Amino acid sequence: MRVTATELEPLAVQPTEPKVARKVVWASFVGTSLESYDFYVFAYFSAIFSAPLFFPEQDRAAGTILSFLLLAMSYLVRPIGAVIFGHLGDRIGRKRTLLWTIGIMGVATGAIGILPDFASIGILAPILLALLRIVQGLSLGGEWGGAILLATEHASYRKRGFYAALPQLGSPVGTILTGALFLLLTLTLSSEDMLAWGWRLPFLAAFPLLAVSLYLRLAIDETPIFKNLIDTGRRSRVPVLDVFRTHPFAVVVAIGAALLGIGSYSLMNTYTMAYGVNILGFSYQELFEATLIGSLLQLVTIPLFGVWANRIGSARVVAIGALGTLLITFPMYWMLQFATFPILVGTMIIGGILPTLAWAGLGGLMSDLFSGPVRYSALSIAYSVAAVISGLIPLATQALSTATDGAWWHPGIVLALLSILTLVASLIAVRIRVRDEVIDES
Repeated sequence: MRVTATELEPLAVQPTEPKVARKVVWASFVGTSLESYDFYVFAYFSAIFSAPLFFPEQDRAAGTILSFLLLAMSYLVRPIGAVIFGHLGDRIGRKRTLLWTIGIMGVATGAIGILPDFASIGILAPILLALLRIVQGLSLGGEWGGAILLATEHASYRKRGFYAALPQLGSPVGTILTGALFLLLTLTLSSEDMLAWGWRLPFLAAFPLLAVSLYLRLAIDETPIFKNLIDTGRRSRVPVLDVFRTHPFAVVVAIGAALLGIGSYSLMNTYTMAYGVNILGFSYQELFEATLIGSLLQLVTIPLFGVWANRIGSARVVAIGALGTLLITFPMYWMLQFATFPILVGTMIIGGILPTLAWAGLGGLMSDLFSGPVRYSALSIAYSVAAVISGLIPLATQALSTATDGAWWHPGIVLALLSILTLVASLIAVRIRVRDEVIDES
């Protein structure tokens, strides 16, 4: 059936028991952590090892650009994954769809760990790597939106901002796991061993992490919102089309609001790795350590920002983060020119907290923009389009570096633009009323 105006009226759905809701949030968080780990493993891999292992016939600069293009491919296919898994999430349920997304991502990531390199099978190696990266991107296109809904649709409305923030912990946890593992490997293995076989270990670790995530997600129940949609016959037959019919402006707002939260990670955790080594003169070990410190801090700040979102609204939290990031962008990159490790750590902390505000509030902001019958599709599509744009950021920033001869301010241009777009979108989102479920608080 198609979604009509009357079907956008609020639902009165009793929230899940707090104990059960916490269990659901935990399962959602572990799943997003695995997805983030899988994704960031490849991001680090692209910046450091992909060029010599899979593009050895290119010079270093060309190999790095090809690696970033390979990284961008997974972003480009995300909207396809969003359409596929968004449709499933709005038709067969949030839980069942998330089991598929996490399973596909875990298997694809682990498979990279057993993939032969260029020296073994020639041109077939980068082709297979590209195919596995595409599979990762398809999976991720449906994971984030479902994880947010799994958490928020079990919670009461007044707690939605906090519950929507908790799955966002998956991103820093994924970064921490990835950075810590690469750091451990660089400390214990020689450069020759890392290139020979050590780079495979972070990918192979996806298999046991996948087992844990599947166990947790199998143990939870479907959301009360989706159950109500089934009981009342309000499911959309073609949710992707109904998203643009019922919420066209909200989709544009959601894309803009997501740019800073996603794009800042793409800029800091991928491009900055190559930039920090090639231009600023830091070692990979120093960059891993600084990133690890900044990510550990996010484990505290994201839940706190979620509590704040309950008080002032998720959209306002995103707006504050975007404005703050805009103000510190150029001073931050100017300070990086004084290449000492304490300055690097300080930059990661300061430059991480403010975009984290935009990241922590994003799930709540987007959940509030869309109605239940199409919410999985809407969140997935908007997030994926923003991710496509963000996936091109390392490549675009590299091109800007070449055009400006590595001027200190060139990454600041990119981060400032992301901040402005997110600031405008979040201020608009503040004025858009929640379109659907008003949870019964009795």
